[in-house]
Amino acid sequence: MAKRKTKKAEKPTKITNEQLNKLQTVVNGINKAQMQIGVFQTNIHQLLHHIAGKNDELLLMQEEIEKQYGTTDVSIIDGTISYETN
Repeated sequence: MAKRKTKKAEKPTKITNEQLNKLQTVVNGINKAQMQIGVFQTNIHQLLHHIAGKNDELLLMQEEIEKQYGTTDVSIIDGTISYETN
């Protein structure tokens, strides 16, 4: 094989500073959004636990009310008990 007479063009070793800055901005934006999603997911998890606890409290209250009044059909507006009529 014959040797090349012209020197092969060298490939760039870095992108431009402008491209680097834009790339960093885009990646940072993605990272921030992913971080916010993580925070939201944590908040959702905590709220679901809170709701589960309140549901447990409600069940206990319903058991007490049923024992005392024979029904759980109670208005949460004014406390009126609605008894089943036969």
